[in-house]
Amino acid sequence: MTSGHPLPQDREPTLTIAEVAERTGLSHDTLRYYEKAGLIERVGRTTGNQRRYDAADLAWLEFLLRLRETGMPIAGMQRYAQLRAQGDVSVADRLAMLREHRAELADRIRALRRNARALDDKIVHYERLLATLHERPGTEDRT
Repeated sequence: MTSGHPLPQDREPTLTIAEVAERTGLSHDTLRYYEKAGLIERVGRTTGNQRRYDAADLAWLEFLLRLRETGMPIAGMQRYAQLRAQGDVSVADRLAMLREHRAELADRIRALRRNARALDDKIVHYERLLATLHERPGTEDRT
């Protein structure tokens, strides 16, 4: 992550907040919120105080999006970001946190699959019922 100080001239190419928003699908406001909430460290700035994100910032944001998409609450993402900021000393804690989240995700996936099967069964039921109704007008289903 960048330090929040003006970027040296020889630094890798950087992205504006608009470019990062376009690449990640996050709004400008969400990017600013993530910074304020401690999910991302204060990003680099130009001499004109415009945010500039580097490749490491973008990679971290993409990982945060994965955490969000898998249902990790903001508080969990903040905790993970705090651990990450501690460096190698927190690797075991981060691993434990990710393992726990992965187990919760696996439980949700199993539940979603059960729910999808129930929907599939109901769809088949209605498809059969429609076929029967076309054969026998006046029959109703109250399921």
